[in-house]
Amino acid sequence: MEAVASFLKENAITEVESTLADMTGNARGKFYPTKKFLAEKGGKIPESLLVQTVNGEWADNHYDIVDPTDKDMVLEPDPETLRLVPWAEEPTALVINDCYTSDGELHPLSSRSVLRRVLELYEKEGLKPVIAPEVEFYLVQKNIDPDYELKPATGRSGRRETARQSYSIDAVNEFNPVIDTLYSYCDELKLDVDTLIHESGAAQMEINFLHGDALSLADQVFVFKRALRETALKHGMYATFMAKPMQNEPGSSMHIHQSLIDINTGKNIFAGEKEGEFTEAFYHYIGGLQKYTPNAISFYAPNVNSYRRFAPEIAAPINFDWGIDNRTAGLRVPEAPLAATRLENRFPGADCNPYLAIAASLACGYLGMKAGIKPSEPSAGITAEEGDPVEVARSLEEALRLLEDCPELQDILGKRFIEAYVGVKRAEFETFNRVISSWEREFLLLTV
Repeated sequence: MEAVASFLKENAITEVESTLADMTGNARGKFYPTKKFLAEKGGKIPESLLVQTVNGEWADNHYDIVDPTDKDMVLEPDPETLRLVPWAEEPTALVINDCYTSDGELHPLSSRSVLRRVLELYEKEGLKPVIAPEVEFYLVQKNIDPDYELKPATGRSGRRETARQSYSIDAVNEFNPVIDTLYSYCDELKLDVDTLIHESGAAQMEINFLHGDALSLADQVFVFKRALRETALKHGMYATFMAKPMQNEPGSSMHIHQSLIDINTGKNIFAGEKEGEFTEAFYHYIGGLQKYTPNAISFYAPNVNSYRRFAPEIAAPINFDWGIDNRTAGLRVPEAPLAATRLENRFPGADCNPYLAIAASLACGYLGMKAGIKPSEPSAGITAEEGDPVEVARSLEEALRLLEDCPELQDILGKRFIEAYVGVKRAEFETFNRVISSWEREFLLLTV
């Protein structure tokens, strides 16, 4: 706690947000006066918070996965995650915690623990994953009543976008005050954000992160989501990371660029002898992603809304092909210099838990390398068109069944964690399944 105490003193912090990510990726935790936070040296919090559903309920198997007495777990602040909170009125810091059991073990139900578990496997192989997320989002008008459809936010002109505006400079300039605040917040939060572009949806944008350490980037995406929501509220609108927030607009994704570095040599183990050539490890990594992504899809598409995003006409993958510089493939290999040889996983939606999506992608690749799985031939053309069969799970329930049927992912991510994750997500699915939609009332009320 010495490094933590020094940071708080140097920045005259009066309040601390002590946070962690639950399974849905939401921020949970406590607000502390600084003296109280330092006195508790991290403190404790109920372990049940890790397995709360997105709608605040609990899984049917809740007491099979956590102690019925609702025991506490121990929090250990990670000093590397200390940041100033730019939107707070008082001098405030936030910190992300690792979660431990009373026995001193990393808590198996913590999303951050799951990612650490996967990274330890790579470390034992002498490898360090390097990733770079690309996060898409929408700016929308405030929506007080969820029965009403969302509407894209309007910028300085007061006019709503109608045409597709991919990479439009003017479309971004419409929201200059929002973007300026966002970059200011990101700078104060020390988030390694890079370029921002306008995507094809109305008031849809994408921000890219610089490549770096997998755990650090997961932390940064976790914090970025909060920063963007605060930014939008400051400017009288909402920001949403829903995978498919509006029926007639494209979905939002979180593509994950990934490569592996040899810890001893610093060399990218995916890179061949010259550009356009790849190593055996690279092909096996892709083979693992092709084989296990169907089973891991619930980590990339973790909500009932997520499955509305997968559609061929908007470059959201519906099969498990891979290709070189092919954005119609779910697994894309960008053309790049040798040192930047990498794979882009295009399956995750923007609504994913960044810790779990990154962990799952790395786990699939790891399995491929350990088993020497060969990939298919790369696809040079369009991998899917309108009317083609959808190979990706069509619902959260189907995706969870596929996860339950994969002992390899259970072994890597932890059987208790998988049991808990499936329980939480199945509870969300069942809650959603009880809702009668307007489509059902419109087409079934008087016709069946």
